Amino acid sequence: MLEEYLRSSAESGTGNGAEAPSRMAAGAVTAHDKAQGAHVLLDKVILRLSEIVDLETAALQSRAAVDLRDFNNRKSQGLHELNQVLRQLAGRGADGAIIARLGGLRQKLEVNRSVLKMHLEAAREISTIVSDAIREAESDGTYSAQCAGGRA
Repeated sequence: MLEEYLRSSAESGTGNGAEAPSRMAAGAVTAHDKAQGAHVLLDKVILRLSEIVDLETAALQSRAAVDLRDFNNRKSQGLHELNQVLRQLAGRGADGAIIARLGGLRQKLEVNRSVLKMHLEAAREISTIVSDAIREAESDGTYSAQCAGGRA
């Protein structure tokens, strides 16, 4: 993913400008370019994950119908991408801006977790009420042997 991004940046001339144009056009990728590309990619992944988490949290808070499976799939994909980029940055020092963005994402995830927990507890409570009502309806004698004229 990072290599592809860096190649396309080098070919289109949208690299960081630190290298001579002839090397950029030739597609040469330095360790510095990889690190910078990984940071750019990390920013994009964090932004995308933040947007997904914000959308899900807002939908749950508005009590709108929510496709939790879709949000779960999107968050899982974002987490996978985040892990890939973080592995590429392993061993390199993280700058303060990246740490701040990850901290912001963590806060959003914590709010999302809290709202999801409340949503799931409400769903559990509703299902308990419905199952209790069904159990009571079934045990009111409607289907007992006495109501059927004593036949078994």
